[in-house]
Amino acid sequence: MSRRTVIGDLRVQEIRRRDGRVAYTITEPGGPVHPVADSFLRTCDVGTARTYAYLLVDHLRWLPYEGLSPETTTFYDLERYMGAVGAEFNGPFGQPWRAGKKPYQQSTLETAAAALKGFYVHQGKLGINEVVAGEFGGTRLPTKADRNRALLGHILKEMPANKLRPKRVVRRRHPKLPPEGAREVLLEDFKTARDQMVVTWLDDGGFRIGELTGIHLVDLHLRENAHCGECSSAHVHICHRETNANRSRVKTKQDWSVHNGVVQGGKIRRASPAMVHSYFAYMTTEYPPDAKHGMLLVNLSGPTAGLPWTTDSARKLLKRAGYRLALGLVRPHMFRHQFGSDVLDAADGNAVIARDAGGWASAQTVEEVYGHTDVHDPAFVTALNTVWGEPS
Repeated sequence: MSRRTVIGDLRVQEIRRRDGRVAYTITEPGGPVHPVADSFLRTCDVGTARTYAYLLVDHLRWLPYEGLSPETTTFYDLERYMGAVGAEFNGPFGQPWRAGKKPYQQSTLETAAAALKGFYVHQGKLGINEVVAGEFGGTRLPTKADRNRALLGHILKEMPANKLRPKRVVRRRHPKLPPEGAREVLLEDFKTARDQMVVTWLDDGGFRIGELTGIHLVDLHLRENAHCGECSSAHVHICHRETNANRSRVKTKQDWSVHNGVVQGGKIRRASPAMVHSYFAYMTTEYPPDAKHGMLLVNLSGPTAGLPWTTDSARKLLKRAGYRLALGLVRPHMFRHQFGSDVLDAADGNAVIARDAGGWASAQTVEEVYGHTDVHDPAFVTALNTVWGEPS
């Protein structure tokens, strides 16, 4: 089973294997796969392969308009390409290969640089354009973030370098939070225990929507002193699986296993009393007793009743409700932003506590996204009023 997304003459093709696993490749006009791209994407896990496939398609479509091919491209050509996709104006490349597309932002440019390096280094290993592959060699000194991510990071001496990667510009990001009072309004409006549970878990647990829709019942240890022995209070194990029936995948891929029917490992997320309460309300009133897939969230009606609920369905549920209730746009990830901000405030700015509470990759990410002064903080307002000579 496969699905194709057309991008010009090349296609990103999703392949669903019999065991439920998904793979991605790039096909040429007429159907054959792009041999080198396919060979490279086979070396990536499914999440990375999907992202890299869409970024490589853009690059491979750009080459013919420059009279180039992967075999003849120089490193200077790759630098020109990175400049083109990150430009704030279309220039000569606006038509036709990126018609109507926005320029790549910082994070996308960094990912594109990684995809191009992987592709051309892999090509070099096959004996094709080895000169460009060699240009990607070299190392750099590890940063503090590299050491934080690494086990025994203090012994790191060097890290692989990528000369295509744009210079890191750290900008303080202000995340989009849910509309004020969104939780209360949504809980009052939603009539099913499942939908109420979704809002509660997003708000109290800071889950990514892929994490929430990818949970299996065995991942839930919602009582004290569970047999896993990894957390004494109610918690959830966030486990990356490639074969979920609803195709949900977890972003972080920490090792996990099952011993005597008990899940261990993965990313552990604490569960609030409200989360536990909403879970039991859902399981005792709406969860189908004959469900065999073992996943937590299911469709409640229609021809797909009882089947696993998808991330797309969750997003649409909140989007429709937001506009119906005059809240504006409501996205699942907004609740994660609110969770991160609230935990950081409650922890007196301790980014490590916030990192572990929400499952972020590093404390640096938490500080960058949530570590700014809250403009509504009383101390902030008092300080400004003092400067302005106004009463507090």
